[in-house]
Amino acid sequence: MYAVVRVAGKQIIARMDEIVDVPRLDVEEGSLIRCDEVLAYSDGTEVRVGRPRLEGVTVTGEVLGHRRADKILIYKMRRRKGYRKTQGHVQEYTRIRIKEISA
Repeated sequence: MYAVVRVAGKQIIARMDEIVDVPRLDVEEGSLIRCDEVLAYSDGTEVRVGRPRLEGVTVTGEVLGHRRADKILIYKMRRRKGYRKTQGHVQEYTRIRIKEISA
């Protein structure tokens, strides 16, 4: 059983008791979040696809915590011009354990 949900503008595949990372949400650790924006749902035998979303299907998850990914470096250079630029970025994520997929 799985569902495709939209969380924080990203689409994720949610399966029971699976841990997923989504872009940072403004919620506390240990709280439950409920996502009603389910785009597709499968119970193992049939697949239902919403246009654009399914009604009556919800995904509930528990927030385990917040974390930051490894830093990535962006380096730009133009040869023979003396132009060099270095920039770094660290993406923040919220870690969620999927508790329930109800249809």
